[in-house]
Amino acid sequence: MEIHTMTYQTPGGPVEGVQAKWPGFNILLVTGSKGFLACPAIDVDACQGYGAAAAIVQSTADNPIGTLERFGDRKVTKANENAKALGIKEGMDVTDAFALIA
Repeated sequence: MEIHTMTYQTPGGPVEGVQAKWPGFNILLVTGSKGFLACPAIDVDACQGYGAAAAIVQSTADNPIGTLERFGDRKVTKANENAKALGIKEGMDVTDAFALIA
């Protein structure tokens, strides 16, 4: 397993990306002080039960996020209620959502 990190600068401050990489599979997320955005391997509804603001970023087996460099080129596909309270919406550009979780 490999771990990669990346910092994204936003108008609201920096957010941190983390990628856990195994052969043929990745888990990616970007986190800020108010919440996080993640690949579909994360259950954002379960995160709601813990009080976390969480949203899913567009990724499929045919078109995976793949790397932290590609994370910002995606759209939000699902947001839990806490993420929606921050202003995160389905269809939103991920880079716009970064500023809301910073």
